[in-house]
Amino acid sequence: MMGGMAGLEGVEQPRPRGSATAARWTPAIEDEQAFKAVELYGNPTDEEVRLPSRPESAATARRLTHCVVLRQWQLSPQTAEHAVLLVSELVGNAVRHTGARVFGLRMLRRRGWIRIEVRDPSRGLPCLMPVHELDTSGRGLFLVDKLSDRWGVDLLPRGKTTWFEMRVSDRTAER
Repeated sequence: MMGGMAGLEGVEQPRPRGSATAARWTPAIEDEQAFKAVELYGNPTDEEVRLPSRPESAATARRLTHCVVLRQWQLSPQTAEHAVLLVSELVGNAVRHTGARVFGLRMLRRRGWIRIEVRDPSRGLPCLMPVHELDTSGRGLFLVDKLSDRWGVDLLPRGKTTWFEMRVSDRTAER
């Protein structure tokens, strides 16, 4: 009997990796990709970074967020994980629902808080929908609402900025 998933015969399955190898190599590769993204697009803490409105830009936005939150701001891994997930959701909404060619990503830090913004040229407002257990989509703003301390939308003369804020400790992450 072949070890595979039902209905996926003939489809190449991912190869299992040893956890020691994955743990040893993944952070270095992610850091390298994140630093390349900062070099290519800029640092979203210095000014708004403009990214093409394509699904693959979500990965770039996640890398930039991870690099800033974990490496530059030296916040906790859990804060970085939540920020990366929420950025992914906001970027996904901007890419899927606005019809824009580009979107902007900006990250701000002030005492006790971080704020991450995604700007797009649409003035259509996002809507927090009720989420049910079996829903396969529509959970993005639900996650933003649950994992951030505050979130909102600022209408601009041409477009909007959707943002979230998270409380953070002003101490650097323990080493």
